[in-house]
Amino acid sequence: MARIKIDMPDNYIFSTELPVRISDINYGGHLSNDAILAIIHEARVRFLSHYHYGELDIEGLGLILTDSAIVYKAEGFHGDQLQIDIALNDLTMYGCDIYYLISNKKTAVEIAHAKTGVVFFDYKERQIRAVPEPFKNKVFKDV
Repeated sequence: MARIKIDMPDNYIFSTELPVRISDINYGGHLSNDAILAIIHEARVRFLSHYHYGELDIEGLGLILTDSAIVYKAEGFHGDQLQIDIALNDLTMYGCDIYYLISNKKTAVEIAHAKTGVVFFDYKERQIRAVPEPFKNKVFKDV
């Protein structure tokens, strides 16, 4: 059976930390697969906030997730402190890919690799829009 492979970037432009909460643990006693998606969502919100943006307010536009992929590398447990490093790549006319390297802060063990594709969206007009130039100039200058 073929496995998903995410080619992770070499350079990251943002880092944040989140604890593994008891609600993130599944019946197997470790970090659940659905919690990883919630963790990368929180990391993305923090990343955008670092640049004074929100998911629904980036130069008058919002973001829509077009795809997501997660490769699980190791277990995480209640009380672990996760470090989530973020990189951007694959800038297109309408969006880009956001990469997330999730590691155990204490041990440096990689817990997961993740990627989300995003496009810019005008929620009033219900239309995909081009990546705003100020966003490119502010965020992609660090890439």
